[in-house]
Parts: sequence; C-alpha cells; structure tokens
Amino acid sequence: MIKIKLFCICNLLLFLSFKMVNSIIIDTPIIIAGTAKITGRIITPNGINNASILVTIGVPHPITGEFVKYEAVVDESGRFSMDFDMETNTSFIGLYSSINPYKTLMVKSINGGVTNIVIAYNSDLDIKNIDVTPAMNQYDMSQSMEVLRKMIDYRPDGAYKVLYDKSSDEFQNYAKTVVSERSAIFLNKDTLLSKEFKRIVSREFRLFMYNAHVFDYEGQMIHNYRNATRDEIGKPEIQKIDKSYFRFLKDFNLNDPEYLQSFTFPEVQNAILLNDVLRLPRVGESNIAAWLENVKVILSDLVGFDDGPYYDILVANAFARQLNEEVKPLTEKQKENIAHYWKNGEIAKILFRKNKQIVQLNKVKSPAVVNDISSVPKEKIIETIISKYKDKVVFVDLWATWCGPCLDGIKQFSTVKADFRDKDVVFVYITNESSPKKLWGEKIKGIGDEHYYLTDAQWEFMMKYFGFEGIPSYLLYNKEGVVINKFTGFAGNEAVKKAIYSILK
Repeated sequence: MIKIKLFCICNLLLFLSFKMVNSIIIDTPIIIAGTAKITGRIITPNGINNASILVTIGVPHPITGEFVKYEAVVDESGRFSMDFDMETNTSFIGLYSSINPYKTLMVKSINGGVTNIVIAYNSDLDIKNIDVTPAMNQYDMSQSMEVLRKMIDYRPDGAYKVLYDKSSDEFQNYAKTVVSERSAIFLNKDTLLSKEFKRIVSREFRLFMYNAHVFDYEGQMIHNYRNATRDEIGKPEIQKIDKSYFRFLKDFNLNDPEYLQSFTFPEVQNAILLNDVLRLPRVGESNIAAWLENVKVILSDLVGFDDGPYYDILVANAFARQLNEEVKPLTEKQKENIAHYWKNGEIAKILFRKNKQIVQLNKVKSPAVVNDISSVPKEKIIETIISKYKDKVVFVDLWATWCGPCLDGIKQFSTVKADFRDKDVVFVYITNESSPKKLWGEKIKGIGDEHYYLTDAQWEFMMKYFGFEGIPSYLLYNKEGVVINKFTGFAGNEAVKKAIYSILK
C-alpha cells in the first residue's frame, strides 16, 4: 500500500466525521441547508495567556464535497463561539485547540442548535476533563482518533508485498484482506469503544483505504514497482482494467444515508467523477435527469442499484467540483437546471448558498499559469524555478492533490492572497507525479498563480535538499533569491502574511 504522508494522515484523523453513540440519540442523517453554533470555554493551567489560544473546528459538507475549517480566538476568560454552515440535520465535527493541536475531539452538532463544550487541560497540556452538551460517550469522543491512526499506520512484520506483477483481481483481494485484518486487530480488541462506533469506524476506514489505494490502479502499481525495485524511472507492465474493475463499489451500499456523515465519502465521489476508466460525463449545462440516465448506464451494475439518494448526491457533487476546484460560479443555465430538478429542495439551497460564496472569491482569483520544466536536470530544478522571478518575493508551496492539509492550507490562504496583488510577491505551487495530472489540472484552475508538475526524481531531490519529510511544506525567498524561511505544515494566514511582509521592501 502507498505510504500516506504524515500530514495527510493527520488531516484525516483531525477531521474525520463519525457517528458517536451511547449517551446520545442517533439520528438518521437528512440533507438540510442550515447553520449551527458551537460555544465553549478552554480552561488552562496558570501561566498560559488565554487570548493567544485558537480553537479550530472542521465541519463535513457532503453535498458540496468539502471539509470546512472555522477558527476562533478565545477571549481572556477562555471563552469562544463560532457559527458555521451545515448540510445535514446532525453532524460530528472535529475540534481542537492550539494548546494541543494533535488531540482532536469529535463533537456532535445539530442543525439550528447550539453545542457547548468546556475543555480543561492539565500542566502537561493533556486534556484533563471534558463537559459537552449534547452529551456524548467521552471515550468515543476523545480516543477514537488513536484507534483510526493505529489502523492506518499499522505495518505488519514481513517482506514488502510485491503487487505490480500480479493481476488486478489479486490486488483487490489483497486490499480487501488488509482492511479486514486491520479492522479485526484494532476494533475487536478495544472493549471500550461502543458497538455502533466500531461499525462506523470500520466503514470509514475501508472507504479511506480504497480511496487512497484502490481507485487509481495504474498509479498504485507504479508506486508499488518503484518501492519494490527502487527504480525511480522505469514502469512495469500493468494490466489494463475496464469498468468491471470497480465492481467492489457494490460492497459499500452507497445508498446508505450514514455516508452523509463521512469525511471520506466526498473524496470517493470525486474519485468516481474523475476516473479515466469510468469516464462519467461532465455535468456542465446538461439537463440533470438526462445526465443521470447516462451515468446510471455506467454505474448501476457497479454500485448495485439504479435509483436512490446516492445519485442526487453524486450530481450535486458534480456541480460542487466546478465551484470548489475551479472557483467558477454556476452559469444561468446551470442555476435554471438545478432549480428545475430540485425545485426549492435542500440540495438546491445548499448549491446556491455555495455559489454566492464562489461569486465573491472569483472576483479576486488570478489565472493559473503552468510551467513545464520536466526536462530540467533535478540538480537544476530549484534555481530554474526561482530564477524566473527575479526581484520578487517568492512563496513556494509544495503540495499534492491527495494531501488534505495541503488543500486546506491553500484554501485558507486564498482568502488573503489578494492583499499582495499590487506588491512584488509571486505564489508558486509545486507538486509531482503522485498527483493525478487530470485532477491537478482541475484544481489549479481554482488556485491560480504559478504551477509546476515535477517528475518524481525532481521532487525527491527537492525534498531531500531542503530536508522536508512531509507536505505541505513551504519556502519563502527574498528578492535576491535567498531562502529566508522554510517550514512544514501551514502556519496560518496571519503568520504567513507577517513573514512575507517582513521581507518586502
């Protein structure tokens, strides 16, 4: 299996949405456009300045296919409050504070309601006590991420599994076995996790593993070949797959409404919408009913049904790709089609609400410029890029399309990049072959600015040269082409703005 970068894993662990149970009533997820509020208090040991503490929440949006972050600075008494959009009647949001950002709590939110949480930290900056309303099973709430982290990170003893020279059926059987074995090892042994939670986390883990490893068969085989042979240039003979490869989708029962509370489900939807083998048509300005009929011809045998809420969510996600990836507002024809198909329904309300946000973002977006330097020797890659931007401050973002924290940092910073449009600052985004080129091409339309797609050899040289072990990672060059700052993990809008302004002349 492909090695998931640390920060990508952390993002999943921080923001995954689970259905927690025991002391709360579980509601069947229903699509509703609305808002909710979270209030609370952070209690810290003496000596910590409360006014410097930041509370962050991550909210799943299954219709617009996002995981949206909201932040609030606590006041001097440690109190905070945040209002946020919701797309379902209930949801589970990830919450952490800057005191211990690696300790995330999963907290229930109710559409139109208020969740209150009080978190007390001890002198070691570990959580000492939690008081939350609506009430939740505190073990599930506070310890769930450790179980999932262990499942994802687990590597049994033994030789590296060679798969690139096996059939696609053998690869799928291996993937199925890995998911089954890890679920048995970690979920069955934990007697404190609720029965319902085990069921939910097992399904979430399987979604994550298939999305990360199984969908892109060719990419997975190339990665396996390079790990097994240490050959960074060559490619193995890879079995050609057809649509029948995706018959594993039938096992997921994708009409289950519980997927509305899953973080990974929108990622799976994106993988389906973009897959080169399935070749689903772009929704564009198509009549929605006609588009769905064409899609069902391709998918119904693979997913195991030809009707149900899954298909409405899929077409909503198709529109959301345009909004999220290209930061391109809906056309008048698209708005007409949405209103005709869903009337005044909740999905239409959610899409139109998102469209209003994109209209504002689109006003400050710059066009994306693609720079081809694939023929440049790896030893010259850095100076080749930086030399193009003489007398400019250059902010370099090393990212990947599969890296959640990378995308989150890009999205956060997009709200303040416009502050530098009239200044001598250039924003450069660099990825490599681990990012599917088709998906990369779509995402950069919404990012704008300068882009580079490196070979794996160029990428590895750059990462080693700067001592980076994961992504997102960043470089800040002054106008003389000298590295002034480098760091891994997005530091936040204010910190990055301050660093850039400090070297602008």
